[in-house]
Amino acid sequence: MILITDSGSTKCDWIAIDNNGEQLFKARTKGMNPAILSVDELQTRILECEELVNAKDQVEKLYFYGAGCGTEKPRTALEALLTAYFDKADEVVVKEDTAAAVYAAVGDKPGVVCILGTGSNCCFSDGKEIHQKVTSLGYTIMDEASGNWYGKELIRDYYFKRMPEILRERFVANYNLESDYIKNNLYKQPNPNAFLATHAEFIFQNLEEPYIKKVLRRGLRKFSRNMILQFHEEIKQYKVHFVGSIAYFAERRIKQVADEYDYEVGNIVRRPIEGVVAYHIKKLKAS
Repeated sequence: MILITDSGSTKCDWIAIDNNGEQLFKARTKGMNPAILSVDELQTRILECEELVNAKDQVEKLYFYGAGCGTEKPRTALEALLTAYFDKADEVVVKEDTAAAVYAAVGDKPGVVCILGTGSNCCFSDGKEIHQKVTSLGYTIMDEASGNWYGKELIRDYYFKRMPEILRERFVANYNLESDYIKNNLYKQPNPNAFLATHAEFIFQNLEEPYIKKVLRRGLRKFSRNMILQFHEEIKQYKVHFVGSIAYFAERRIKQVADEYDYEVGNIVRRPIEGVVAYHIKKLKAS
């Protein structure tokens, strides 16, 4: 059994295939970000999934792609956990989520690939190697145009009274905006970035509101300037591809901002897991 995993901070998709590439099962757990969760919490999330528990001794190879795996210490901690838990596996590989995004968006072809999900990131694949020009420092000071960034902007605008009154009424009807509740989730609970990202859903429920259009463009412009334009030579030759739920729902605004910054949008993939599995099946059949 080969287990392939794509994890963000909010959710984690697991797909098991056999040696012929046939799907055995598909499961979903809470996000498995080792940069913000303890090893105990990561293990608990595995143990909560019946499919993974039942498959424990059948996994021969495990390929894990996830947010928070771009830094050595969290990555090796997660790798050690997965190796110990799936102890019959002869190969356990843990890579950053940008690799999954590349495999899903362009496969073995070159291109600039962006992640706009709970978090955000950007890289260039030359078809063999993945290159990054900015080291992500996470949701507190980076992650423009991500779910957590938009969630933070909405909450700030609500509290600073910059949000139009009709939207303030809708926002408070959909979310608990009590200050103690928000601070508890931001400073005392795990996954504060995922908590912020839940508020970004409000954007896609109100896409045609002028204020929402402005907020969307603001984040996409910041992301374009800070991340995509780092690859100023690459975007002259190759399209810019996007992966993630934010990208999927913001496709129209992404293309508008792309015109402003003179780059061409390629593929937009909502969930990379299917593309990652297809990539591995292709490699499996070629071997």
